Amino acid sequence: MRNELIAFATLSLAAVTVAAAPMIAQAAPHRHRVQVCHSAGRNARNTGTVVGAVAGGLLGNAVSHNAGGAIVGAGVGAVAGHQIAKHNGKDCHYEWRTY
Repeated sequence: MRNELIAFATLSLAAVTVAAAPMIAQAAPHRHRVQVCHSAGRNARNTGTVVGAVAGGLLGNAVSHNAGGAIVGAGVGAVAGHQIAKHNGKDCHYEWRTY
């Protein structure tokens, strides 16, 4: 009787272990390395736009010697300054994420 009880307990434990093995393996988290980028804030882009507009206006006035060149230069400088500030202000790094 005792041997039968030990055999039954051993087989029951083995059956539970085999049945639970896929659930245990499935519960293990998967880790992935991902690149995370945070863009420049609104203040950095606004500053780039203003600095570009001023520099473009001064350069346009120096090249054309009239108000039309200064206005065109300020417009081009504002767009260029905004784009440069937007692309230079990215902060990228890698993180491990669990899914």
